[in-house]
Parts: sequence; C-alpha cells; structure tokens
Amino acid sequence: MTSGRKLVVLFLCTGNSCRSQMAEGWTRALKGDQIDAFSAGIETHGLNPRAVKVMAEAGVDISGHRSKTVADLPTMDFDYVVTVCDHAHESCPLFPGKTKVVHVGFDDPPRLAKEAKTEEEALAHYRRVRDEIKAFVETLPEGLEQ
Repeated sequence: MTSGRKLVVLFLCTGNSCRSQMAEGWTRALKGDQIDAFSAGIETHGLNPRAVKVMAEAGVDISGHRSKTVADLPTMDFDYVVTVCDHAHESCPLFPGKTKVVHVGFDDPPRLAKEAKTEEEALAHYRRVRDEIKAFVETLPEGLEQ
C-alpha cells in the first residue's frame, strides 16, 4: 500500500441486503486498520434480518447498516469494487479512474433458504456464505490482486 493510506473498497451486489453487507461488516471487523469498506447494491432490497443474525452470532454487528445504492454513497474514488454476485458483476456501473473491479461470486442465501423446511435449515445457508465471505476477507488486501 502506498504511504500508509487505507485502501478504499466497495462491495457491490444486487440489493445490498446480504452478501455485500456481510463483506463490509467482515472487512471493517478484520481489516479496518488497512481498508475503508463500503457496500452498495444495483438497487436496494433492505437489510436482511437473517444476515444480521448470523453476523451477530460471529461477533460482528451490522444491524446499523442500511441498504443503499452507489448513488447513496459519498463521492469518492474507490481503489477496488468487489462484485459479490453475478448480477452485480454483469450490471456493474463504470467507475472512473484507477478503480479496479474484481468479481468474487458467493451463493445467494435468501434464494437458497427459500426451500428450507425450518428456520435452522435456512440459517445454515446464511452461515455457510458468511463463513465463505469471511475466508475471502481474510485474504485481503492481497486477495484483490487476482
């Protein structure tokens, strides 16, 4: 990193309700000394309560987050935009300048949980994706140089 400046990273997904929120939460918790993390969606779907619940189980509070689009963020230059779902990757807005877009796809917990017979079964999908996102965040910032 240059001159001790934090990297500025945006996690982008379709609705900014689950995966990008988890990624922002993990990055702030695990890499906050190196990375300023933000999240947004192509559209807003509201903060997913199950995402909040499974992150709290892991000791990360995202309950104060809100679902937002890129237009809702302060104007800033992102070093990286990480798309965490295929739809966001395909629909990713263009970012000016030196912003590098990196795609790291994760399964969509709400879609997987639709078929769940119990709340516990539904939460298992969220926990798996939460842990996969954590494993990715633990590779940062080097993991962005794909």
